[in-house]
Amino acid sequence: MYFDGVAQRDEAGAGVVFVTPQGEVLPYSFILTQRCSNNVAEYQALILILEMAVDMKQLQLQVFGDSQLVINQVLGSYEVKKPELLPYHGYTQKLIGWLGDVTLQHLPRKENKKVDALAALASTLTLLDQTQMTIYQKWVVPPLNEDESAENEL
Repeated sequence: MYFDGVAQRDEAGAGVVFVTPQGEVLPYSFILTQRCSNNVAEYQALILILEMAVDMKQLQLQVFGDSQLVINQVLGSYEVKKPELLPYHGYTQKLIGWLGDVTLQHLPRKENKKVDALAALASTLTLLDQTQMTIYQKWVVPPLNEDESAENEL
C-alpha cells in the first residue's frame, strides 16, 4: 500500500494505492476538507490507508510513503515536536495496534509518483492519465482548536 498527502494554499488532498496480493491496483483519491500543512496531509493519507486496512481486516500490511518525517515519527526514529501532529501520530499508532503485522518504509518521491498524482488530483481535481476515478471528501482526525491546544500545554 502506498500513500501521499499534499497541501497547496487552501486545498489539500490524499492519495492511496492498494496493491492486492494478486497484483490488482486500487487507486483512491481524497479531498481533505480542512486547510492543513503538508505534514498533516501526509498523516491524513497514512491514516486513511490504515483505516481502510482495518475495515478490510487486512492483518499483514506493507506501507510505503515518501514523507521521511511521518514515516520516521511513526517508527519512533524521530520525535513528534509539533503539537498539531500529536493527534495524528497518536491515532496512527492506535490503528497500527489494531492491525497485525505492519511495516512502514520510506520511498523517494520519484518512486511514489502514482500516489503523488492521486493526492494532487484531490487538491487540484486534475489527473493526466487516469480515466475513471472516485474522489471522496474526508477529514480523519479533527484539527485541534486553540482552546484545546492551550489546555494540553498546561
